[in-house]
Amino acid sequence: MTHRIVIVGGGAGGLELATRLGKTLGKRGKASITLVDSNLTHIWKPLLHEVAAGSLNTSEDELNYVAQAKWNHFEFQLGRMSALDRDSQQIQLAATLDENGVELVPARTLGYDSLVISVGSTTNDFGTRGAADHCLFLDTRKQAERFHQRLLNHYLRAHAGTDSSSQISVAIVGAGATGVELAAELHHAAHELAAYGLDRIKPENMRITLIEAGPRVLPALPERISVPVHKTLEKLGVTVLTSASVSEVTVEHLVTADGQIIPASLKVWAAGIRAPGFLKDIDGLETNRINQLVVRPTLQTTRDDNIFAFGDCAACPQPGTDRNVPPRAQAAHQQASLLAKSLKLRIEGQALPEYRYQDYGSLISLSRFSAVGNLMGNLTGSVMLEGWLARMFYVSLYRMHQMALYGTFRTLMLMLGSRIGRGTEPRLKLH
Repeated sequence: MTHRIVIVGGGAGGLELATRLGKTLGKRGKASITLVDSNLTHIWKPLLHEVAAGSLNTSEDELNYVAQAKWNHFEFQLGRMSALDRDSQQIQLAATLDENGVELVPARTLGYDSLVISVGSTTNDFGTRGAADHCLFLDTRKQAERFHQRLLNHYLRAHAGTDSSSQISVAIVGAGATGVELAAELHHAAHELAAYGLDRIKPENMRITLIEAGPRVLPALPERISVPVHKTLEKLGVTVLTSASVSEVTVEHLVTADGQIIPASLKVWAAGIRAPGFLKDIDGLETNRINQLVVRPTLQTTRDDNIFAFGDCAACPQPGTDRNVPPRAQAAHQQASLLAKSLKLRIEGQALPEYRYQDYGSLISLSRFSAVGNLMGNLTGSVMLEGWLARMFYVSLYRMHQMALYGTFRTLMLMLGSRIGRGTEPRLKLH
């Protein structure tokens, strides 16, 4: 019987893994590969801040799972994993409903021999009062598009004269990569909107406040990166508040733990992560306090060798330290590459290799204004980058993701098409 590999989650890691396995095991008939996701299309999550600001048109940069499956010898199933039965080696998929609540795809079960869970993470609001009701999140394409529409609505009302306000205030909670990049991208969007005639709200009247509970922006990255980023944000007019934890969110403002009130018509929560709630102790698997599945260095779950987990939803130890692998895109990419080899070895009955995280550095984009980061390698050590060169390396990360999915030729065609389209499309999504 053909070995059944089921991958739950079509994010960057899960989709890359399905594509790699389809090209090897699936094409040769050595295994059947099934990818499960609750959406029909994929967008690279590190780009969601650009979707929110309108700098990226998702209809042009999204990937269709059905087409990708056809081209790469795997099967796609639309659905959301809701339960696990380890004894019978089956997962339960919840029914999928259309926009009117009518059942589109019924609930069903899928059997597996090897199950890979790569469902990513969601934003963690830490139970802050009012955050879930009054803040927008940027975990999915729909959430990013909802933010963009609300931003655009402010400008359209002002342009039509139906809103007497000539300014807009945006508060972003969390100065990690998402919060920092969104702040810079919104500053750029303010200038673009004014250039297209929506100038009742002047660029300088978009008041952006970035709020971080820790002592500095980008707390997970080296200080030599966070310092120039902080300075650049302030030059752009962004108000940066550090050592300021948010204790409450209301319709009109945020309140910090020390009583400071920050007015905001648009509020984004971009602080902290947790794995999806359905993973918590699912069928007896070990999870941690933020719902991540605890895995061994082979990426197998601690209580079931048939189940693997990787990416943001997995707590994978770093040998020689008391820390887990950080929830970063490069970690998910590395783990997907390892699992592509591991699952082949598993089918052949061989021992599985262990994952060791390699930090190749960090790059932060500040829209068209700048980029900052460092690259790390065995030959070069740590090299600090800033400005145009850092921006080019940042863009190359997305192109590498595309190459893993499309191959070199099609990626080059996508790049060419994007270049041609710049002359016939607005620089900012205006609808």
